[in-house]
Parts: sequence; structure tokens; C-alpha cells
Amino acid sequence: MDAGKVAAEKGKGVTPIQQELETHLAAGPVPAAEVMALALYHPQHGYYRQATGPWGFEGKDYYTALDLGPLLGQALALRLEQAWERLDRPSEFTVLEAGAGRGWLGRDILNAATSVFAASIRYVHRDDNPAARGAAEVALAPFLADGRARFIAEAETIVPFQGAVLSNELFDALPAQPWRFDGERWVREVLTRSGPEWHPHEESISAAWFASQSDGLETGDGSAWCEALPIVASTLVDALHSGLFITLDYGDHASHLLAKGADLRRYKGHTVDGKWWDDLGECDLTADVDFTRLAKILEERGLQNVAHETLSKWIRAQAPLAEWESQWQELETTTRIKRMENLLQLTMPGMMGERFRVLEGWRY
Repeated sequence: MDAGKVAAEKGKGVTPIQQELETHLAAGPVPAAEVMALALYHPQHGYYRQATGPWGFEGKDYYTALDLGPLLGQALALRLEQAWERLDRPSEFTVLEAGAGRGWLGRDILNAATSVFAASIRYVHRDDNPAARGAAEVALAPFLADGRARFIAEAETIVPFQGAVLSNELFDALPAQPWRFDGERWVREVLTRSGPEWHPHEESISAAWFASQSDGLETGDGSAWCEALPIVASTLVDALHSGLFITLDYGDHASHLLAKGADLRRYKGHTVDGKWWDDLGECDLTADVDFTRLAKILEERGLQNVAHETLSKWIRAQAPLAEWESQWQELETTTRIKRMENLLQLTMPGMMGERFRVLEGWRY
């Protein structure tokens, strides 16, 4: 059944991505990772190449920690200042944010930085999303004007620097391929003209990794394999001459992901489900990050002291919670309540702070 007939049966229009995908499907099943890459990054019709951004609340598809308030940026500013101190206070401390989106995290960090450290920061926004770039030009305007912020394209060569590499929800947006163990062999999820199916396929690298992360595979175990993970991670860490590598993202240990059968997720209109084949190009697709594998890749590229923990634990360890609470007493009531709600989202069980992890590593 072709894309047009499927869409008609569901009472939906055919998206440009679905029309283009029909050409691929005519030649046979298409792996889910290839569908995800096309849906998100097609030069004209990809979800991350649209003129209007999907971030926010009413009328949007999803929100991020940055939509909840400035506390994540404030906590990161303190952590970056510690890194600056550890590097003996260099006069120029570059903070490269990959997948920087609207530039809100950079804005919040620059607003929170103080004194000599604030004067040393050079924030670099790296993201080719046109909607993100437009929003970032507004958010970062004062810092672009005074030379403390600038943009680079993803294809631009990064000159090694001293400072920090930062990302927030970058790796979960890389195309990923779901795999399952059916009790005898590995099968991968593909899209056919009839819909999604699981087909046997030989892939020694991912299979060997999954097996190494389990005491014994059981039927239904599975995870999503991101082929681009070593390339993207290596490009970023190799640009760091010395300093801190820090990333925040959805994900878990490899063994935990395998046990729960981690799969692709679709975000549309603040609804989350596993229907990654629907509304292609008009919804966000993500996959949990395998933090065990990411840590191994970073260690192989020379990072030291690589470790990760939940965002909740990280915030409690890094943020001056008592000082914040004292400062908030002077704020107007509505603003004070928003700060408290922001903190609860980042720290309380079942909320964003438990679903996210923070990974850090150092280059000396």
C-alpha cells in the first residue's frame, strides 16, 4: 500500500517527506534510521529545516528545560566558571554549544556569568536549523554586539580551543536504528508500503555491542543504535584543546535501555508515542542516548574522568540551592513561583530532572 493510500485511509494528507519516501519504498523496505534522517534533515522539507520552530507550549510540539526558566543556564554558568578556574583563568574561554537551537542556553549562561569570568567567555552557537538561527539572533543580540557571541555553521572547521564543549538535547536527535532480539536473532525495524515491520538483518557491530552490555539477552530486549554517534562526538571532542566536555540529554546506561527495549519516540502537539512513521517531516523524532557507549567513545578520544548522572543529582550538586531560595524571596510573587516550578522540574522524581542525564569529561 503506497503512502498516498495509507494517508487517505487515515484521513490525512501526504507530507512532502512521505511523497519522497515513496520512491525509496518502491525499491524495498527502508530502515527506520534512514526514515528518521530524511524526516528530520531533508534540506527543504526536514523537520529541523523549517522556517518556524517547534519549541514552546501552546501550538507547538514540545518544550525543553529552557522554556521552563533560566535555572539550567545559571547552574551551567557556575560549572563553566569552575572549569575556567581549573584552567587558571584564561583571558579567553570559548564555550562551543553544538545543536544550540534558539541560543537560549547561551543567553542564560552569559546573563548569569559575572565579573572577570563574564569578560572571558566567547560563546559559539553551532546549529544550521534556520528557525533556530533566527531566534538565536534575537536572544543573543546584546552579546553578538559586544563580541561575546558568534555563529558558526555545522560544516565549518572548528579550530581547537580552550574552554568547554556544551550540548543540550543534541545526541537524541541523531538518526537511530531500533533493534530487537527475538530469542534467536536480531531484527531491525523498517518501513514498508504496508507500515512498520521487523526484519532479520545481520549487523555485527551493533549486535556485539548489545551482547557485551547484557548478562544474557532475553526475547524482546533491544535498543536504538546510532551510527553517527562516534562521528559527531569525535568532531566535538577533538575541537577541545583543553577544558570541559558536558552534554545533557535523554538516555541511560546501555543495559537499562536494552532491558526496556528502547525505541524511537514521536513528539507532536505535546503528545509522545512510538508512531515514528506518521506525519513524517511534521513531527519530532528522538531516541534515548546510550550513555555507556557515548562515554566509551569519549574516553577513546582522550577525555578523562568521564562520568554521567541524572540531571536531578547534578543540579543538587552544582547549584547553590539555599542561595537561590534566599534571593527569590525578594522577587515578585509570580516570578518567585515560576523559579520554584523551574527548580522542581529539574530536581523532582518523575520530572525532567530524572529523565535527563548529564555527562562530563575533561581534556587536560
